[in-house]
Amino acid sequence: MATIGKQIADFFSTETSTANDEGLRGLFINELKGIYYAEKALVDNMPSISDAATTDQVRQAFQVHLEETRNQVTRLERIFQSINEAPETMTCNAVDGLAEDADNVIGMTESGSLTRDAALIIAGQKVKHYEIAAYGSLHSLAQLLGYTEAAQLIEQSLREEKNTDKKLTQLAETFVNERAKSEGNMDSNYSSPNRRNYYDDDMPNTGTGSTSGSQSGYASGANYQSGSVMGNSTSYDTGTGDTISGGTSRENAGSSMGRESSSGNSASGGMMGI
Repeated sequence: MATIGKQIADFFSTETSTANDEGLRGLFINELKGIYYAEKALVDNMPSISDAATTDQVRQAFQVHLEETRNQVTRLERIFQSINEAPETMTCNAVDGLAEDADNVIGMTESGSLTRDAALIIAGQKVKHYEIAAYGSLHSLAQLLGYTEAAQLIEQSLREEKNTDKKLTQLAETFVNERAKSEGNMDSNYSSPNRRNYYDDDMPNTGTGSTSGSQSGYASGANYQSGSVMGNSTSYDTGTGDTISGGTSRENAGSSMGRESSSGNSASGGMMGI
């Protein structure tokens, strides 16, 4: 039979544990509301970013992820239901600021330029890194709280965000940054009326990639808005074992941050990454 002292100690230990769990649950729910707000805002904002892109590759990257984001909104609603909470948003100032930053980028770059695409990739990756941190932290909390179904659903979205971040890095390094740098040289090949010919030179296609579920990735044989057709097909690693191929040089003009290793893993960042 347990002593009185041990019974008292067990009682207070249980009370402390319960209080901690309730505190973490409240934190988890608030973070869930924040990312729910963020994903719904991105569904509204991403079409304007896609429309502003110069190349079909960058435009299609945002269009593909827009469909993923819509699925992520539905997935978040399932997560709320799995913990017996009604779906609810909570204003996320971080995402509002990043959306404003993307709008500013569009206003400060020339329409039809590769510099515009480089800037959009930077803006997109800023959002991806926020989402990776948010989903990584939520995943850790869900595991700690024993929310198995929620943790599995969060992991799907986290994987999608990492894959999108990686694809944007590949677009930047494969041709966007290098061509944007050449634009700054103001050489005779780039100057009007030879701009279209400039873009025709040795530009890579993207292969057919997959996104973690619903929609196929970048189409091959994509054209620029100027109408120039590109050659040299390139396939992108989607995180499932595919690798980049093609003859283009890789030069990073500094647009991407936090690139993943060759194994496809990336630190999630945030409070508690996975």
